[in-house]
Amino acid sequence: MPAPAVVTRAGWGADECARDTGYPDYGRTVKVVFVHHTDTTNTYSCSDSTAIVRSLYALHLHQGWRDIGYNFLVDKCGTIFEGRFGGTALPVVGAQTYGFNTDSMGIAAIGTYTDLSGGDSTSSTIPGAMPTKAMLTSIARLAAWKLNMSGISPTATSTLTEGAKDSYGFTYGQSYTLNTVSGHRNGFATDCPGNQLYGKLADIRSYAAGPATGLTVTGVDGPSGPAKAGTAYVTGTRATVRWSTATPAALLSAAEVLVDGTTVAKTPGSASSAAITLTAGRHTVQVRVTHVSGKTTTSTAVTVIADTTRPTYPTAPSAALRTGTVNTTGIPVTVTWKAADDNGLRAQAATSPTAAALTSSATSWSTTAKAGVSTQFALKATDLAGNTATASVTRTATLLQESAAKATGSWSKRSSTSYLGGYSSSSSTAGASLTWTFKGRSVAWIASRASTSGQAKVYLDGVYQATVDLKSATTLFRQAIWTKTWNSAVQHTVKIVVVGTSGRPTVTTDGIAVLN
Repeated sequence: MPAPAVVTRAGWGADECARDTGYPDYGRTVKVVFVHHTDTTNTYSCSDSTAIVRSLYALHLHQGWRDIGYNFLVDKCGTIFEGRFGGTALPVVGAQTYGFNTDSMGIAAIGTYTDLSGGDSTSSTIPGAMPTKAMLTSIARLAAWKLNMSGISPTATSTLTEGAKDSYGFTYGQSYTLNTVSGHRNGFATDCPGNQLYGKLADIRSYAAGPATGLTVTGVDGPSGPAKAGTAYVTGTRATVRWSTATPAALLSAAEVLVDGTTVAKTPGSASSAAITLTAGRHTVQVRVTHVSGKTTTSTAVTVIADTTRPTYPTAPSAALRTGTVNTTGIPVTVTWKAADDNGLRAQAATSPTAAALTSSATSWSTTAKAGVSTQFALKATDLAGNTATASVTRTATLLQESAAKATGSWSKRSSTSYLGGYSSSSSTAGASLTWTFKGRSVAWIASRASTSGQAKVYLDGVYQATVDLKSATTLFRQAIWTKTWNSAVQHTVKIVVVGTSGRPTVTTDGIAVLN
């Protein structure tokens, strides 16, 4: 197992002339890892960790321990520092668990990890803190490395012999069974490493022993991002697989992505995603990670559909006039269609005559057309994999004003910039009519509305269609008020007849709009 990155004694500035050069002593192997805390402040900056290690070195020398007592120290950012002199890969005897210093290793977490109120420590007035994930990860990484050298599992037990004659609660010369990852308190009468850190020893053991736990494929993204059809991920032939584990990535040596059981991508253990290439069709995708111990974990398979087929338009786009305000640069039009895809649509959009984002389920779009101009109404559908298809329909909208109609009865000409062309026709005579003859696919009658406006009957090709009431609380000009649409462009007539509504007989019209 490769060694973790360690800041050496030279790296943190150990004064090698200050320690007792007659030491260290060595055991035969590391059988137990004891976890400690330094009982110092938790509010330090990690840039100050080297200075803290130097201060602990000086304190331990002052206490007569000949060198710093711990074999390693870890700060809250997960940085590992070499402690007692003698070689990080060797079973150096420390000065950290009294009668159990031989054949053990001491790792000190820099800080105080008692209960958050400080209540479990009789010697410290510093409030406790929760150990960070980075700190726990580095402690586990060290334990995995050192215990692996001895062929011992971090979740197993080992026996150590009490080597001190005055250790409270332990008998000199007697063997004791201890967890291979234990707290200082398990080998000496102390609260160290504090309840908060002691409560995390099970996590440290699990992290160190492997294999990785909680491995899950969290997503498979196509070129346009994540998308799912039911439980299956939908991508193109290129995809990115994402995953996560409960075990920290620092304890993983490698990861790989399997497609249909075959490895197609390999990454370092620190990675959480990988790009893959797929053939068109349905696949199973898994991730396998390797713990630093060599143990592997394979995720549950997810289904991925590599979709290379474009969307379709089972119903081609069509355009029809709709109600709304009319002017020469904007005649109201509704475009209808139906887009589909085997695995589902991600989005739709209109691209002409204006751009508009549409929902994936949209089947209609309200837009406008300029009078007298051939207008293309264009659409774009994008499926879950990012494949696209387009469709369009081209139509020309024209305006036939009241002057183009055949009139019967009494009609007057009104002038205003609010009317199309500056003029409109108005009548209060019951039975007065206007008839337009046109050829088109869609027609809209255009009129003015006000609180005093009356009613008109609409006839199409001589057949009564509707009675339209133009009364409105607010005055509105150029209103497409009644529409009709056909599948093809043929000749028709539209006739409006003034009803002569009592008290409000007036009908004012601006003509008709025709779509070809």
